[in-house]
This record gives sequence, C-alpha cells and structure tokens, in this order.
Amino acid sequence: MRKTSRLLAAAAAALAMAGCAVSQTPRSDGNYARPIGGSPVTANPTPYTDALVCLGNYARSQGRTPPRIAVGRIADYTGTVAPEGGARVTQGASLMAMSAFAKAGVNLVERFDTSVSELEMRYANNRLIGDEAEEAGFRQIYAGSIPGSDFHLIGGITELNYNIRSQGLDAFAGDRVDSSPSGLFNMRLYVMNVGVDLRLVNSRTMEVVDVISYQKQIIGREISAGVFAFFGDAVVDLSAGGRSLEPVQLAVRSVIERAVLEFSANLYGVAPAAACRFNDPLGGPTNRTGGVNVAAAANAGLEPTNVQARQNANRGHDSRDRDLRGVLRGRYD
Repeated sequence: MRKTSRLLAAAAAALAMAGCAVSQTPRSDGNYARPIGGSPVTANPTPYTDALVCLGNYARSQGRTPPRIAVGRIADYTGTVAPEGGARVTQGASLMAMSAFAKAGVNLVERFDTSVSELEMRYANNRLIGDEAEEAGFRQIYAGSIPGSDFHLIGGITELNYNIRSQGLDAFAGDRVDSSPSGLFNMRLYVMNVGVDLRLVNSRTMEVVDVISYQKQIIGREISAGVFAFFGDAVVDLSAGGRSLEPVQLAVRSVIERAVLEFSANLYGVAPAAACRFNDPLGGPTNRTGGVNVAAAANAGLEPTNVQARQNANRGHDSRDRDLRGVLRGRYD
C-alpha cells in the first residue's frame, strides 16, 4: 500500500509540473508560453568566404570591373527524398551562388525571379504606377533601360552519395554474476558526399565558356555509453550519447563558393599572386587561376590560365592554404 501511495504521489507531481509548463490562460503579452532559445543571428561563412571577400576588395582597389553575371536555375538533380517528406538537398543553390558572387563584389543582374519586375513593368505599361519625377506624372518605360548579362551561371547538384565508408565499435564488459555492474560502449563513423556541376555561359552567343565539377565529403559520428548494475534492491541503468553530422546544406554552400571563387577570379582577370596586400588568397604565386579565360571578353590582353590549379584541394581554404592562415584578408589597414 505504501509503495502504491508513493507511485501515485510521484505521478501527481509529474502531472503538476507538466501543467505548469504550458498555461491555459494567455500571459500578459498574449502568448501561452515563452519560446526557448535566444541565440543571436550570425554570419554564415564557409572556408572560402574570406578568399571571395579578399578577391572582391582587391579588384575594387585596382578598378577592375567584371562582366555582369546572372544566376539561373541550379537545381537538385539527385532526386533524393527524406523519409519524413521533402528533399534531402537544399533547393536554394541558386541563392547560395548569388550570395557568393556578391561576396566577391561581382555585378549581378536579376534573372532568377523576375515576377515582381514583370508585374511592375505591366503596371507601368498600363500607366497605373505614379511617378512624381516624371513630367507625365506616371512611370514611363524607356528602351534599353534594363542592363543585360554578359555571362550567366547554371548547373545543378548532381551527387548525394550515402555511406561511402562507415565503421563502428561495440564493446561490452561485465561479470558472469548477473548482479555485478556491466558497461556498454558504441561508436559509429560514416562518410557521405555531395557534388555539383556548374557552367558559365556567354549570354550573347550561348557558348559554354567554363565548366566546374566539384565534390565535398561529409563526416558524421555517433557515440553512446551505458552502465547497468544492481545495488541491493535498486536497479541503476545509466546511458548517455550523442550524434553529429556535418551540415549537408553547408557543404553544398562550400562547394558552390569554391566554384564561384574560381569563376570570379577569371572574370576579374586577377593574377593570384597580386590579389592581396598580405598574401595570395588563391594559393601562392606559382598557381594560376584555373579554367578558361572568360575575362578576355571584358579585359583584353590577358594570358590563358592554368586549369590544373583547380585540382589543389587546399587552394583558397582558410585553414588549409598556408598563404591564407593568420592574415586579415580583405583588410588594407
């Protein structure tokens, strides 16, 4: 009877605590509960962000103007769907590419979502939008007022490979006597990857002037441990663990930023060894920016570049490139 009373008391206490967590009466601010959390908004860089910023700062300081770039559809071609529904891979790769070009200071023209612009144009064509600056009192449409793009970027996310390699460890220790303490330890490691294929197209001739195919591996791990034991009439069962996976979408952003870094250096026609006051942000004086020299369309007289430089996995990475570590890239003070 005493044990039953204790169990009922414990259950009542748990219910009381659960009832206190969410009030059935709105608080003074009109909400039933205050959300947890409060982490501040932070930047979302990748290991290649600083190199992009440095390249853009150098190009501006040298008065180099790149061609206008439009970013088209960079779709998810992996076709993978999560069990709970929805795509496994981000559908916003085009937006990531726009952000990367902006970090590099490249001139962008909007071609991805023109719905608002087209609606404004339609309203203006019907003289429905007023404009005090215009003598007629409404917004007028002028021929040639919209700048065109010189090149546009398109492509897609083409790979999402699960479990390229995995390994695990299971360990159990205990006495033959059932009442003696026993312990269990588990560890799992696994690797997957994502890949993208991007191409830069001349908007006037539809000629594909540059192509990049990059992949990035992603690592995940899972660790757990537990102890089970009898102490007299009491039973103790303790376990703890954790799992972590490198963010898949951040890996996609990293791959895109590395590709945009290569595209942007070509568009600026920047020699890597001269790109920063401190050091080369693209991998040393002996490395030339990889790829086809598309910058010749805007900056005549540039010599061709070396495509083999793109194969250097450390180039432009803020912790793997020796020429980048320990400097405030993009700063000129």
